[in-house]
Amino acid sequence: MRHPQIAARVFHTPLLAAPAKAAAFIMGLGPRLVGAEVSVTGAEPTPEASRRARASLLDARLEEEIGSGRRAAYRVRDGIAVIPVTGTLVHRGAWLGQSSGETSYEGLSAQLDMVGRDAMVRGVALEIDSFGGEVAGCFALADQVRALREQKPVWAFVSDHAYSAAYAIASQASRIVLPRTAGAGSIGVICMHADYSGALEQMGVQVTVIAAGAHKADGNPYAALPEAVREGLAAEMEQLRGLFAETVGQGRGARLDAAAALATEARCLIGADAVAAGLADEIANPREAFEAFADEINGRAPARPLTTAEGASSMSGPTPTTPTPQVTPPAATTPAPPAATTPAPPAASPAAPEGTAPAPAPEASSEDPKKRIAAILTSPEAAGREDLARSFAFDSDMSSAEAIRHLASAPKTGAAAGLSASIDAEATDLETPAAGEAGAPDITQRAAKRYGKA
Repeated sequence: MRHPQIAARVFHTPLLAAPAKAAAFIMGLGPRLVGAEVSVTGAEPTPEASRRARASLLDARLEEEIGSGRRAAYRVRDGIAVIPVTGTLVHRGAWLGQSSGETSYEGLSAQLDMVGRDAMVRGVALEIDSFGGEVAGCFALADQVRALREQKPVWAFVSDHAYSAAYAIASQASRIVLPRTAGAGSIGVICMHADYSGALEQMGVQVTVIAAGAHKADGNPYAALPEAVREGLAAEMEQLRGLFAETVGQGRGARLDAAAALATEARCLIGADAVAAGLADEIANPREAFEAFADEINGRAPARPLTTAEGASSMSGPTPTTPTPQVTPPAATTPAPPAATTPAPPAASPAAPEGTAPAPAPEASSEDPKKRIAAILTSPEAAGREDLARSFAFDSDMSSAEAIRHLASAPKTGAAAGLSASIDAEATDLETPAAGEAGAPDITQRAAKRYGKA
């Protein structure tokens, strides 16, 4: 076997990785490890899983400057430390970074430790784009993120994957924001067994395993996997999945408890489905959400209302229909939104797009809240009326049927009228000027230019 040190970290060891990523790794590197073509059963690689991760979308200069040694381990923008959690997540990688497509738990831990002691940092942005990685070291880092958010608000910005180990880390943040095409979840554990016996037989090589202890050679790669060993490994994976779900429950609280995390059965959900399932809190362009985060922690009037799903918390305080979040909001916050049964004042409620009918008085609904939100956001009538649909879904108690009726009667906005219509196109090309840059337009001017408003 070639490169045994790499193979040992992939085969016969539990991984917190999306199946597509594990398959992409095996198909790409497997022949180099075993010296022959390999086949994968039970998962299919995808182009997204094979793509090299970028260090940062929120701070495009990060990768270049860290790689050249010209800057510190993290950048502070407007009081917020930006920490990328990207690529394959590995244990004991020291300061391993994106030059290799991997990020180490140790490096992230050191960054979080420094952020906690940095008086210049008032908030933390975890920029997450990862299909997961190793189990070892993951849950300790998740605990560290959860402890840090008790000191300073921590938001997770998903762009565009937060799967498995990456979701374990994201779930400990105060708030999770993702674009409508981004995915989250894969709350499960995977283990791969490589059987080299057939290949070795063709090569005329016979390996004799001599072991002391009935289970010492369980799962060795020189023989087919016995059913009893398979069952034992499956039980171990299930035990680790339970620990994963408990960790998610500790981070998400009422938004996604351990039982609900287990009930996802390791599914990966996209956009509105992820929000409806409690995996995330808001659908938004990561850069615009980052600006809103900066406004919040700096005590400025928010440039845009924060869309909050049932059970989600923001720095501005708890939503009226959910328990109080575990995170203590900082002193400089905006007032909590009014109760859902009381019409919100114009300045606090999301404005309906120009030309649309004003939101009607909410009609109380007994539907399951998550199913109601998903039904409204994914209805055909929401297309072209995304802002109004979000207002009905998150800021009213009307039933999904009633909301859909009102959406059908409201005129559609132009292609560039709402945030949702611009997320896909702008998720990777928006440029935000550095804080304090002379002559830089503020967010109001940029929003006016983007949406064509005077």
